[in-house]
Amino acid sequence: MATSAVFILDLKGNVIISRNYRGDIEMSVIEKFMPLVVEKEDEGVHAPIITHDGVSYVFIKHMNVYLVSISKKNTNVALVLSYLYKAVEVFCEYFKDLEEESVRDNFVCIFELFDEMMDFGYPQTTESKILQEFITEKGNQLEMAPRPPMAVTNAVSWRSEGIKYRKNEVFLDVIESVNMLANASGTVLRSEIVGSIRMRVVLSGMPELRLGLNDKVIFQQAGQNGRRTGGAGKGVELEDVKFHQCVRLSRFDAERTISFIPPDGEFELMSYRLTTQVKPLIWVEAVVEKYRGRVEYMVKAKSQFKRQSIANHVEVIIPVPSDADSPKFKTSVGSVKYVPELNSFVWTIRSFPGGREYLMRAHFSLPSIHSEEVEGKPPISVKFEIPYYTTSGLQVRYLKIIEKSGYQALPWVRYVTQNGDYQMRMQ
Repeated sequence: MATSAVFILDLKGNVIISRNYRGDIEMSVIEKFMPLVVEKEDEGVHAPIITHDGVSYVFIKHMNVYLVSISKKNTNVALVLSYLYKAVEVFCEYFKDLEEESVRDNFVCIFELFDEMMDFGYPQTTESKILQEFITEKGNQLEMAPRPPMAVTNAVSWRSEGIKYRKNEVFLDVIESVNMLANASGTVLRSEIVGSIRMRVVLSGMPELRLGLNDKVIFQQAGQNGRRTGGAGKGVELEDVKFHQCVRLSRFDAERTISFIPPDGEFELMSYRLTTQVKPLIWVEAVVEKYRGRVEYMVKAKSQFKRQSIANHVEVIIPVPSDADSPKFKTSVGSVKYVPELNSFVWTIRSFPGGREYLMRAHFSLPSIHSEEVEGKPPISVKFEIPYYTTSGLQVRYLKIIEKSGYQALPWVRYVTQNGDYQMRMQ
């Protein structure tokens, strides 16, 4: 399952830097990588793994570099890809951008990071906050190597000991993005909710947190194990649930309690996806009337969520012909502006309460006659953010903070629903 070596290559396939972890494979096999990538692309194959002559190349591309792992073993590809993406994240924390120039400027630091992040081909410490405690960008200039923090040798590798704050607080955000495509008649063609639970932890010591979600939620694990929770027919099945490495999965499987010792600062605790028929939260209709030399739009926007909720920073982006000019707008709510670089006009409504309906009219001159078949009809896009609201019904039942010193800590929970890829086709 282990990785034999890791390389960072430029776009031509030249090795910028490499680290041989096991010595069980010729490093020269990397020379075959770029021709194999080109060959696969010519065949229309875009997979993150290539196998050739018994060697597996697992790779990702970031900016103008490739990160490549090679192995002759039966490698756990998901593990290797997770490591490569985590390596990119760590390098970006150190150098802001990971690209060819920053790699060449930081050879010593990257070698040190490669040594600490992987041992004999197995991932080790990958938390950038812990690594930054003993690997600095000028680490090679230190006369005396700093002592590694306890977190590196500890079972809890993502949190250092001895953290102290005057005021102990936990901030938890449940953020859901709605992806939706609907046709002009109002039929939803595709919809899903992509969710994330993000935390900012300002806690002293080594606290244990326990998070309970509402009984309405049924994780896929529960369904696979034949367990039932909540009332029949009321469950919401979340797909692709991913946890931060701090979560104790064994306890979650047994008790459905999310128990963990959190990293210090900001991190994503879990992410999930829910494929379901979502009622459009903001529905937009556009009636387009074309005349000789001009085009007129009557746009109606309707909020279809609870009256007590309010959508903030709403933007309705409506496409227009590429040669449209001399825009004129009339609306009783918000503001409208023409954005020629997007071939669209944008109707901005700062605050849009639930159960409301607003109208807007637009007029453009058309100096030339264009065929719609040539330009096509791009969809209407909508951007929004609804605080204190979740589309899936996910709720935090409790957030317990347990620390041996017994201090009191304040938990803060916030819910936000926002647009993802949210589009409606025009008539």
